[in-house]
Amino acid sequence: MLTIRDLYKSFHRSQVLRGVDLDVAKGDVVAIIGPSGAGKTTLLRCINFLERADRGQMHFDSIHLDMHKASAKDMLAVRKRTAFVFQNYNLFNNMTALENVTEGLIIGRQMPTREAEDRARRALDKVGLTNRLDYYPSKLSGGQQQRVGIARAIAVDPELILFDEPTSALDPELIGEVLGIMRQLALEGTTMVVVTHELAFASDAANRVVFMDHGLVVESGTPGQVLSSPTEERTQQFLGRILPGGASPA
Repeated sequence: MLTIRDLYKSFHRSQVLRGVDLDVAKGDVVAIIGPSGAGKTTLLRCINFLERADRGQMHFDSIHLDMHKASAKDMLAVRKRTAFVFQNYNLFNNMTALENVTEGLIIGRQMPTREAEDRARRALDKVGLTNRLDYYPSKLSGGQQQRVGIARAIAVDPELILFDEPTSALDPELIGEVLGIMRQLALEGTTMVVVTHELAFASDAANRVVFMDHGLVVESGTPGQVLSSPTEERTQQFLGRILPGGASPA
């Protein structure tokens, strides 16, 4: 479905991505883990052209392009088939939950208002917010705001959803409600690439785990391989710090 090859990205002479390869098949849930500064978020942003790569090739089904030279038309074609769930929600504070979801459908997808509202209501119902349609973000908890963000993503019926640390801005007691929605999406066969620090989610919801460090993919495999029996020393060091005794996160 999606193949990324030889992806490079720098910011102010700092090399953030140094030749990243990534493969995502239809129905995959790929969890990307690693320390802060590993380049995980930058990888997602380059895939969705929120950042322009310095170098790299993308194959997204029938779309084949040079990621550095991609035209506005190329980028729009990719964005129409993907959705992005941000770490800090990125909701419009002056819009209700329903309006936050319909905005992209009406403006970005040129969808008639009534059709957009029907689709938005279904998406919000799917994430358990039927009774919060008319609430503004200031009246929603962090978990509810992030669920609006997920509803906004699934409303466009994307082929691939990119999640950028969707629980990192949440209080601990709110994390479970967001992960529950994501687990349900995984069970339904939604293709997802998830940057996350939640290793239990990576263990039980993902079918592939990618460990990144210093702008490189260090190790990739099934959750059992990467989280329980990593072969690379750097992966072992990282997991050893957050999984005392090398215990499985499951």
